[in-house]
Amino acid sequence: MALNLACETVGSGPPLLILHGLFGSSSNWRGVARHLASTHTVHSVDLRNHGASPWADSMGYAEMADDVLQVCDRLRLKSPVVMGHSMGGKTAMALALRHPRRVGRLIVVDIAPVSYVDTLTPFAEAMRGANVVAAVTRAEVQARLRQAVPEPAVVPFLMQNLVVQNDHFDWRLNLLGISASMAQLCSFSSELLGSRFEGPVAVIAGEHSDYVTESDGVEFRPMFPRVTVEVVEGAGHWVHADRPDAFLACVRRALPESSQTMLGDRVH
Repeated sequence: MALNLACETVGSGPPLLILHGLFGSSSNWRGVARHLASTHTVHSVDLRNHGASPWADSMGYAEMADDVLQVCDRLRLKSPVVMGHSMGGKTAMALALRHPRRVGRLIVVDIAPVSYVDTLTPFAEAMRGANVVAAVTRAEVQARLRQAVPEPAVVPFLMQNLVVQNDHFDWRLNLLGISASMAQLCSFSSELLGSRFEGPVAVIAGEHSDYVTESDGVEFRPMFPRVTVEVVEGAGHWVHADRPDAFLACVRRALPESSQTMLGDRVH
């Protein structure tokens, strides 16, 4: 059953949905949303088990795509631009393949419709093992994560999920549900592999990331024949954080040449 996802909205103009990556939230994209709000109505979504959205025991890409479709229905959006990073990018692709008439175009940030080796479980385990309920300060939690997380540079990103609830610290993530679904999150839904989305697909990859390895879009083309790939120099997997100006330039190139072409995308 589709969940009623939380969403932040800014700006005016044709609709643009932003879907964050694993362990992220809509708040990570507020800066990007503000920049794009001058030309678009930007809806930044918290995917299930993240941010302010409801929790569930499972989170396959077909399920998450249907969650986002419900957002489109709730906001009365017919065929918005959908931009997703990492897990959000796979969700965006699943949405376009399952419901191609409901998506105008895709912007996929540093992810491909393929399976990856699971390198993310250690992050979830570190967060679950940090004993945040007993912590007195944020610095204490951060110190515990730095000891357990294999990539210390990721710790500040994970710490954005630490909140105060009922007078103690807790994670605003369903870490049990995420861990149980990690195999699905690292793969791509096999039932979608024979589907096609004929709309434009712009892939924005980081030069120093290995998530998108074929600059000519080989992994995408069977399902997304109108794919283009642009590589941002000096950026890793978090392209939007590493090179924000270059990233925004790529996004603007990927958007329709005239925003007037999409003014009819909102259902009246």
